[in-house]
Amino acid sequence: MAEFTDSKGNAFIEEGVKGLNPGLIVLLVVGGLVLLILAGNYALYMYAQKTLPARKKKPVSKKKMKRERLKQGVSAPGE
Repeated sequence: MAEFTDSKGNAFIEEGVKGLNPGLIVLLVVGGLVLLILAGNYALYMYAQKTLPARKKKPVSKKKMKRERLKQGVSAPGE
């Protein structure tokens, strides 16, 4: 802080920067948390891709297999 006098002789004190705006602090904290959550989710996703086994496909029903064979023109066995 510095003390100055104007042309009339009145003394006044010039205040320096008071610090960061509280709104900016809240924005930085919330933004940091969002980035932290996103980074954590990505890390968990990559870990799961490497460690979990591949999903098993559902077995095709006999009815569907028969229908597909008929579409292709191959007769189903036993008919």
